[in-house]
Amino acid sequence: MSKATTESCKKMPREQMLKEIQALEFALLEINLYLDMYPTDKRAVCQYNVLSEQMNILKTEYQMEYGSLYNYGEFPSKYPFDWVKTPWPWEL
Repeated sequence: MSKATTESCKKMPREQMLKEIQALEFALLEINLYLDMYPTDKRAVCQYNVLSEQMNILKTEYQMEYGSLYNYGEFPSKYPFDWVKTPWPWEL
């Protein structure tokens, strides 16, 4: 993601950021499955790396703004612990 894209993430509404993260996770899963069969496909590896970087940046921005995406210690929690108050995936 470019600096301009990163800046726009900060202004993105919570639900939009979550949907973008979900889309990137889905795309990465699909590319991963493809690479299981075709591990020497250079274009697919490059695409995987680009999307992975974008997802990591977006997840970091989301967690800094709204709190943890996962409840098992991937990102430090703010006080008070408010994991149960965040929207569930099916509530989006």
